[in-house]
Amino acid sequence: MRVLLLGADGYLGRRVADRLLLDRDLQVTVLGRRDSADIRFDLSAGSPGALARFLDAVAPQVVINCAGATYGTPRTLVRANTTAVATVCEAIRRSREPARLVHLGSAAEYGPVPAGAPIAETAEPRPVGPYGVSKLAGTELVLASGLDAAVLRVFDVVGPGAPAASLFGRLAEGLRRALEQQEAQVRMPDLSAYRDFVDVRDVAQAVRAAAVSAATGVINIGSGHSVRAREAAYLLVRASGFEGVLTEEPRTVVVPVQSAGEPGEPRGAEARPLGEPVPWRQADVRTARERLGWRAHTPLEESLGDVWLETACRV
Repeated sequence: MRVLLLGADGYLGRRVADRLLLDRDLQVTVLGRRDSADIRFDLSAGSPGALARFLDAVAPQVVINCAGATYGTPRTLVRANTTAVATVCEAIRRSREPARLVHLGSAAEYGPVPAGAPIAETAEPRPVGPYGVSKLAGTELVLASGLDAAVLRVFDVVGPGAPAASLFGRLAEGLRRALEQQEAQVRMPDLSAYRDFVDVRDVAQAVRAAAVSAATGVINIGSGHSVRAREAAYLLVRASGFEGVLTEEPRTVVVPVQSAGEPGEPRGAEARPLGEPVPWRQADVRTARERLGWRAHTPLEESLGDVWLETACRV
């Protein structure tokens, strides 16, 4: 089977590429912006027509889109997560033999949900913030494209290769620095939220399963379990051997405060605690099991141990 992989330089894309290249039944071509790609192309700036010509040359049976942005300005996020997806969908439609599309979405598309229950694919998405909104827009474009397409709505990814700006990438680097400099404290943002952590290697397996399946529509990819971020953080602390204090800094918002003496007279401003906008996330993974034959296998402790091992060995 011929596969065209988009976004192989990203955190998820690298693991997906590793998994696909191990499969002798797959012939993988990588399209991206860097010199390491087989085909150089910028999805956020290139035209659908130009991409369609590359598709006709490669003639993939499946296109896997791991490209996108997690951080950046709203404009950057929209270009990477929405405009680029529109380009991919239109290019596939224009190609001589339209390929199947497997697109990576995000659990951030769901936004706040009632705590205590797993989130099914039928839940009404209500994303908060530019990232979730831009990812949902990309998903809607795929679903409305008329293509043979599946959207893997990936939950909270952990494991080796975690970006420095991610929760556990930041914590691992903070622990390494604290151990090297003999510091007694590591500061982190609020860790009270519950998340469904899934190993990046398990996600790569899910992408491979979706590529060779006939499943369409949205499919949740998660562990099916919710864990408080604080508990997960302490697994990483334990793996590092750090014996100091992990201090959480709650999110705050600056609000004006009125004078107690004269109504309406401003006294200044103060920072007040700001609640986590999405305090709970847990995937309902029955669709992935039934339609992809997939489930997560890597324990969270192993995922975080590998995060620490990679960080500790970094030169």
